[in-house]
Amino acid sequence: MKKIGISIYPEKADFASDSLYITKAAEFGFSRLFISLLEISGEQDDILLNFKKIIHFAKEKGFEVILDVNPAIFQRLQISYADLSFFANLGADGIRLDLGFSGVEEAAMTHNPYNLLIEINMSHGTNYLENIISRRPRTGYLIGSHNFYPHEFTGLDFDYFEKCSEKFRKQNIPTAAFINAPSGTYGPWPMQEGICTLESHRHLSIETQAAHLLFSDLIDCVIIGNAYASDEELKAVARIAKEVTLPIRVQLDPAISPLEKEIVLMNTHIYRGEVTPYVYRTKSEGRKKYAEESLPPHRTSDIFKGDILIDNDLYLQYKGELQIAKKDRPKNEKVNVVGKVVDEDLLLLASMKPWTSFHLVAAD
Repeated sequence: MKKIGISIYPEKADFASDSLYITKAAEFGFSRLFISLLEISGEQDDILLNFKKIIHFAKEKGFEVILDVNPAIFQRLQISYADLSFFANLGADGIRLDLGFSGVEEAAMTHNPYNLLIEINMSHGTNYLENIISRRPRTGYLIGSHNFYPHEFTGLDFDYFEKCSEKFRKQNIPTAAFINAPSGTYGPWPMQEGICTLESHRHLSIETQAAHLLFSDLIDCVIIGNAYASDEELKAVARIAKEVTLPIRVQLDPAISPLEKEIVLMNTHIYRGEVTPYVYRTKSEGRKKYAEESLPPHRTSDIFKGDILIDNDLYLQYKGELQIAKKDRPKNEKVNVVGKVVDEDLLLLASMKPWTSFHLVAAD
């Protein structure tokens, strides 16, 4: 199962609400907890009292706890990067450096005696990571996560996100990114219009967001950025995390035959390596498997982007091959249109690389 996480903001909630949320998430298989310290105020002793209780509770539920900090927090609480005992005393497993230092400090912090993980911001797009690596950080104690963006239209472009993430992939550094729970009502700041890393995710269902990141080969852990996700949303992310192949939701045509329904829903599909401009073409196992079955022509209508296509009896040796349309084209009497990919999961189609394994799921 891929790693999934939640976020809480103890300065804005009570222990009862946060602990209930952590308990529910643990039951669904969540194991990472993000806690922001960026908005804290008060003395060290007060902060220890307020945060230690919820962190201890989360640890009892099996969570890895990462605290979000920046240089201003170090200054405000008079903490030295050479002495991270404050965070260890809180019970955290690691700290996330929202802004970071010069690279020297980050590398040095990985050698802390408390075995705290040092998580750095993946969204900079500079030579920040290379600078830290050149300072010889402790192997296994440097991890990364992208930012989240509460302001609409300020989230990351996917190409930029991919470029930043690949730097960490090349160094075998664990990665994380944030998705938005549509039912979540708050995050660290007064204004929030959804909390996610990618701008393209902001108004999508939480399952599409999770699938896009978890099957991108770029991200090891997906974290719900706002609080509180509903039980259904937690369940949806947990379900995606257990999937072996990329799940893509579809709406089946009412006229689909039982055999066509089996071809669509009861098989694992592989996007063939020969990339074409018109269709996502799947490997030919379906043609072999259903060679003796009859697939009469029906619903041979005009073809639109996202349509699910099955070659019928008229296509002879191609009979039974499943394809998904990349663009519109006129109807073909040899091609049955048996359904379509739900609109928001077209993003998942576009993200597929040749030889990606996927399966199609009937939308609710």
